[in-house]
Amino acid sequence: MRSETIAIHAGYEPDPATKSVAVPIYQTAAYAFDSADHGAALFNLEAEGFRYSRIANPTTAVLEKRIAELEGGVGALAVATRQAALHFTFVNLADQGGNIVSVPQLYGTTHTLLGHILPRQGILGRFAESDTPDAIERLIDEDTKCVFAESIGNPAGNVCDIEALAKVAHRNGVPWWSTTRSPRRSCSSRSTTAPTSPCTR
Repeated sequence: MRSETIAIHAGYEPDPATKSVAVPIYQTAAYAFDSADHGAALFNLEAEGFRYSRIANPTTAVLEKRIAELEGGVGALAVATRQAALHFTFVNLADQGGNIVSVPQLYGTTHTLLGHILPRQGILGRFAESDTPDAIERLIDEDTKCVFAESIGNPAGNVCDIEALAKVAHRNGVPWWSTTRSPRRSCSSRSTTAPTSPCTR
């Protein structure tokens, strides 16, 4: 399918009861369970389904499926803010003792996350002297879990050489992550993305 079709139709089948082709907006906080055992299975992550909308709901699930398909991923997670998306990704890529190598030109709160918040959780943010491939590669070691860049950089307005940085990361066996869309265009299956779209702002 073309991207335009995926954006409109992916992740949703028409409702069998109403035959609606548009995704409904589920304005509920909680969901009914078939039984106490069913509820327990949902909370124990033993069964697929919905528990509370603060965790997931059918409308958000469709959005996540569409984003995953548009980005060529196996899954997606919709969160309320871009910073939440960054935090979720960093802590899932790097356990305690791991590090994230980053270009220095970052949005202020991203710099704070890598430089101050994550280190308290045992994840070190390592900032290169510049956004050049050589500067990035000098910081990669056996504990590096990801090479990261925001492009266009803030506050410099720089545009990283995405392809060159991806090659450095992959040559060292490390995932490459850029806030530039799309991994299909920029790198490989070892890449990840946080699209600069309303979904992550």
